[in-house]
Amino acid sequence: MAENNNGAFIWSIANLLRGTYKQSDYGKIVLPFTILSRLDAVLAPTKDAVLAEYAKYKDGSIPVEKLLPAISKHDFYNTSLYTVEKLSGDPANVRANLLNYLDGFSANVRDIFDRYDFPAQIARLDENDLLYLLIQKFAAVDLHPDRVSNTEMGLIFEELIRRFAEASNETAGEHFTPREVVRLMVSLLFTEHADENPEKSLSVPGAVRTVYDPTAGTGGMLSVADDYVREHFPQASLTLVGQELNAESFAIAKADMVIKGQAIENIIWGDTLTNDGHLGKTFDYGLSNPPFGVEWKKQQSFVHNEYDQRGYDGRFGPGLPRVSDGSLLFLMHLVKKMRPKAQGGGRVGIVLNGSPLFTGGAGSGESNIRKYVIENDLLDAIIAMPTDLFYNTGIATYIWILDNDKPTSRKGKVQLIDATDQWIKMRKSLGSKRRLISPEQIEHIVQLYGNNRNGAETTDADASKIFSTADFGYTTITVERPQQFSWAVTPERLQLALAAKNLATLAEQIETALLGLSTVSERTTDAAAFTTHIKKALDSAGVTVAAPQLKALIAGLAERDETAPVVTDTKGKPVADTSLRDTENVPLTENVDTYIQREIAPHVEHFWVDRTKDKVGYEIPFTRHFYKYLPPRSLDEIDADLNKLVQEITVLLGEVERS
Repeated sequence: MAENNNGAFIWSIANLLRGTYKQSDYGKIVLPFTILSRLDAVLAPTKDAVLAEYAKYKDGSIPVEKLLPAISKHDFYNTSLYTVEKLSGDPANVRANLLNYLDGFSANVRDIFDRYDFPAQIARLDENDLLYLLIQKFAAVDLHPDRVSNTEMGLIFEELIRRFAEASNETAGEHFTPREVVRLMVSLLFTEHADENPEKSLSVPGAVRTVYDPTAGTGGMLSVADDYVREHFPQASLTLVGQELNAESFAIAKADMVIKGQAIENIIWGDTLTNDGHLGKTFDYGLSNPPFGVEWKKQQSFVHNEYDQRGYDGRFGPGLPRVSDGSLLFLMHLVKKMRPKAQGGGRVGIVLNGSPLFTGGAGSGESNIRKYVIENDLLDAIIAMPTDLFYNTGIATYIWILDNDKPTSRKGKVQLIDATDQWIKMRKSLGSKRRLISPEQIEHIVQLYGNNRNGAETTDADASKIFSTADFGYTTITVERPQQFSWAVTPERLQLALAAKNLATLAEQIETALLGLSTVSERTTDAAAFTTHIKKALDSAGVTVAAPQLKALIAGLAERDETAPVVTDTKGKPVADTSLRDTENVPLTENVDTYIQREIAPHVEHFWVDRTKDKVGYEIPFTRHFYKYLPPRSLDEIDADLNKLVQEITVLLGEVERS
């Protein structure tokens, strides 16, 4: 394929840098040169017309920044007389000519090269006699759009980033998501159900929609979304919007958007969590693959301030996850970015690991976020994907589809799809990526989603299940049990009691005074009488014990005893034994009182449920819903395997003895 040949050739150019640059810096040279070659090829057909028009108005009589984009047929242009090919014809002045060529670009493109500090890199290359060699090499690369499509160009960028990251032991997967995973996400996101409002459909002639990625990377998700709409809804158009923190990935994404003819100001550089580059804006579609399990300690102060000061008016009102994993912050950010229902609604696709499904009990930040999403009927579907799909991790991943204006058939419901078996093995592993999802498997998964029926009603009973939103909720109730104690002086109890810090200095005297007490060596449930006996015994032995020490001693000589009377307070109410406190999760679909009578009352004699401590939580036990019981092997099979192993070992031992 063209993209593989070009990618391999460009990668080979990096060998020229060996010795002068560290491997970790190769990408800072090769990637901006690749962008330059692509932009050069894109502008080639209109280059002469742009130069002619520029010559007429460079005196400033008409602002060329408004005039030339129409001539170049792109949102950018270049007014330099040079091209990459012409640069290769003047080795003596290549540095000055290249800088002149860069200065000829419109301001929106020069920013791309600034992200790589490209002028400084050009100076260093020239000082090491490498600049002209690189220009020659890139002049031989044909990246014209007629021969390398935007999709193929994206693949070239991703292949180069992956190789550079692997060569320098960096994390390539932070920069982009495997294309087949993106295609699956995009296909799910743009799937339209039969009972949807026709006015929302992309099939409407002239439909214009926006798609947003807050962790845009190199722009791969946005590009695939654009390609999908062009293929399936040619009468519609997408406006691509994004934000990216990594400066070099941002530069590639921006270059890609420029080439696509998208508004360049729609791609913002910066940290989405602390500096929302599209503040106040909402979008028809959202896509994201946020970092898995990455802490948000650097953003903690800003996020907490927004949470405390703005509440639900901000992005994080429902709650904050633990600082060790910020993926749910991006989920809440995307929820805030969904176009309001009154304006047509919004849909979101986001890749998350397994933790957001269940981490955190009722009342925790994670559970409260799930509660908000599910109770507001935003969660449409979750698809479990195969492991070993991503370049930097082999863990289980899930695609969440959110919709704030579900069609009638899906309101109040959540679809779970088990696609963990939808994969084929790659011929060659790429980092942690050993598997991929074929186009046929993508189509199968999308059909499961589009069918909108319980698996039990179809031939895919084990792969698709429909649930009510309430099925994922539960009430955590607090079960209290009363204090019930008996007291006695035994060597074992006394040793435990005297281990208390405030009894250390009196331990020996107390032990001598109490071990001979026959009157209190028997178990008693009368705390007051027991305390009186102990105090008299200590007084008789001349041992002075202060009130706090006596209290500690009596507590140490106590033992939990279910046959003893219940301890009550001054009002006659039972006193809770905090060490016996327990919680139970009662499904929201079940009456709490009924649950208590069935699950607790038959097993515990003395208890009560403190309903003031009730908390509602949500979790999505995906694995439990798709658990498949595998019966253990029969004893005959196990015996046969063991006998076979014994025979093999016997043969090996025989060979050792003969040798």
